[in-house]
Amino acid sequence: MPKTTNKERSMALYESILELNSMEECIAFFDDLCTVGELRAMEQRYDVATLLDQGLVYTEILEKTGASSATISRVNRIFSFGAGGFRKMIERRKQKNQ
Repeated sequence: MPKTTNKERSMALYESILELNSMEECIAFFDDLCTVGELRAMEQRYDVATLLDQGLVYTEILEKTGASSATISRVNRIFSFGAGGFRKMIERRKQKNQ
């Protein structure tokens, strides 16, 4: 059996996420998929990205989220140099809320 590389992905998860129809379905799906700790970590990273987008500094973000400076730094690198997913979703949410 061939060994899978890190670049190969199963698209089933992403396709399933795209099929979610409501906030309730989304929450139930992720509650089943992830541990509480995994969910909290993802929620915290997204909150950190949102606050970075608002121009807050590390100490303010730490105060608001409880995230470690290592987490804030990691999210800042991803937010600035990653695939653009954080930035795209934050912009989309800002437009939706205007």
